[in-house]
This record gives sequence, structure tokens and C-alpha cells, in this order.
Amino acid sequence: MIEIERKFLVTSDQFKKEAFSQNRIKQGYLSAVPERTVRIRIKGNEAYITIKGSTNESGMSRFEWEKKIPVEEAEKLLLLCEKGIIDKTRFEVKVGQHTYEIDEFYGENQGLLMAEIELKSETENFQKPNWLGKEVTADKRYYNSYLSTNPFKNWV
Repeated sequence: MIEIERKFLVTSDQFKKEAFSQNRIKQGYLSAVPERTVRIRIKGNEAYITIKGSTNESGMSRFEWEKKIPVEEAEKLLLLCEKGIIDKTRFEVKVGQHTYEIDEFYGENQGLLMAEIELKSETENFQKPNWLGKEVTADKRYYNSYLSTNPFKNWV
């Protein structure tokens, strides 16, 4: 139940040609405080409730618990969420032994392209495709919970 992931900005949309999957995602937060986020997500035809704890010092690891819920319930729970629903398309791209999840954001976060890779350990090696840019793992501004209340379009 520990999630280990690294986040990167994406420098081009070349990944779209390499994607084996893409899904529209709508998500909101019942709680967006850093110590515990409670997220409701509709991804394609499926829905989930997720609870995440604080990240460790490196920003790579944190507790994560997730359960599938009926889409109809998720739609109702989204109405209870804090202001700032995230709208994005997630593309999945296989690179070596790993799968990158690349999010293309819409609405108030339009223009942001971000990739995540989940790892088995913080020191695990992985291939970096040429469209992968600056690492932002430890920068809390790139957490979706932060983006929901501090949209990318408002950044200086």
C-alpha cells in the first residue's frame, strides 16, 4: 500500500503516437490537505475512491489506498468535492519494463503535460524517453490536489 512514483514534465506530444491506451479522467478532492488526500476519480467507465498520506522527504513514496466504486456514486461524490475539479486525458506508454502515465490537462490547467512512473523502489533504474523533461517529483505544485486549488494558468 506504499506508492513509489516519480513525476516529470513532458516536452512534446510525441508520446501520443506511442500510447497503447488513453482515458479521459475527471477527479475531485473531498480532502486536499497534504497529510491526507481523499480523491474521487472517474476514469473512462470506471470510478475509484483513493486515500493518500503525506509523502516522504524525497517526495517519491507515500501510503495509498484505492477501491473501485460505482460510477453513479462517484458522480454524486464529485458534487461534494472541494472547488477545482481536475479534467485530463491520461495516455499510457510502455518504455522498457515500465509504463509511463502522461496526463494532458484541460480547463484551468490547460497547457500542462506531466508524466508519472511507478517504481518498486526509490532507487530502481528506468529508461527515460526523449519526450521526458525536467523532474518535478518533489515539487508539491505538481500534485493534482494542489492543481485543483492553484491552477497552472495562475502560475507566474
